[in-house]
Amino acid sequence: MSSASELKITLLAGGVGGAKAAEGLAASQYASATSIIGNIADDDEFHGLWVSPDIDTLIYSLGDQIDRVQGWGRKNETHQVLKELSALGQDTWMTLGDLDLATHIYRTSQKAKGVSASEITHRLAKRHGVTMPILLPTDDVVQTRVKTPTGWLSFQEFFVREHCKPDVLDVEYKGATKASAAPAALEQIANSDVIVIAPSNPIVSIGAILAVSEIQHAIESSGAYVIAVSPLIGGKTIKGPADKMLESAGKSIDSNGIYACYASFLNALVIDTVDQDEVIGLEQKGLDVLVTPTLMKTTEEKSDLLSSVVQFALSQRSKGGKK
Repeated sequence: MSSASELKITLLAGGVGGAKAAEGLAASQYASATSIIGNIADDDEFHGLWVSPDIDTLIYSLGDQIDRVQGWGRKNETHQVLKELSALGQDTWMTLGDLDLATHIYRTSQKAKGVSASEITHRLAKRHGVTMPILLPTDDVVQTRVKTPTGWLSFQEFFVREHCKPDVLDVEYKGATKASAAPAALEQIANSDVIVIAPSNPIVSIGAILAVSEIQHAIESSGAYVIAVSPLIGGKTIKGPADKMLESAGKSIDSNGIYACYASFLNALVIDTVDQDEVIGLEQKGLDVLVTPTLMKTTEEKSDLLSSVVQFALSQRSKGGKK
């Protein structure tokens, strides 16, 4: 076990749930020990600009620039550019505010100059005063695609334009099989004592990170204690289409379904108190289980939950809980 000063924690994060978990760790005693690996498979091009929604949500949240009402985008935002684009007959279903557009313009221009996505993320995080390292699983392009009864959609088309309404028949991660893991992410995983999986969508947020095979293999071969926070409370998601995605993957919409997504490396699962009756079944699978309120609204709730998660993981690891 590493000493407190040498402790290394990795958070796998995507979507609003991932950003909340990141904020929880940032507000806890474990802030300086934590690095984040974020989801880049929601990325897409709009109006000629490369947009990275999950990474920007992490940066804006940790930099206290997030729109707290909607959970994404910049606070105090205006939409003059979008209004003008709409007047010019352009599709504007992807809401990009004026301040937000500056991020995308910068990212796109730097990308065109050959700057890596990891370095661009580092520069944007620094601009917003974010000190917790945000790492990417890969610098290559990986994009989640969702198969619906009317055909394949990009994730943003499914999530934003269609409001998650179509049935989900399949999910794929375009480019993942050819993607190389970012060296910094592999190094972070290899040196981690604890890996926390945020209460993110296990299929299109965490699953997209794991689709880069080197990342999954690194977790499986690491000496870290891996603990996941379930995004389900009473069999329902707080936000997003995780239930539809689990069903499309042939997994149950409960704690067992979450476990199934991470079965090859998971040591522990954190579930809400309303799901207490699922503990025995999970323990029979060899999992350690932490039962605690998992709904995160306030900074204190975020910090309390993530502190409890890490403390539980360290306690179990010290007992030899690592597989």
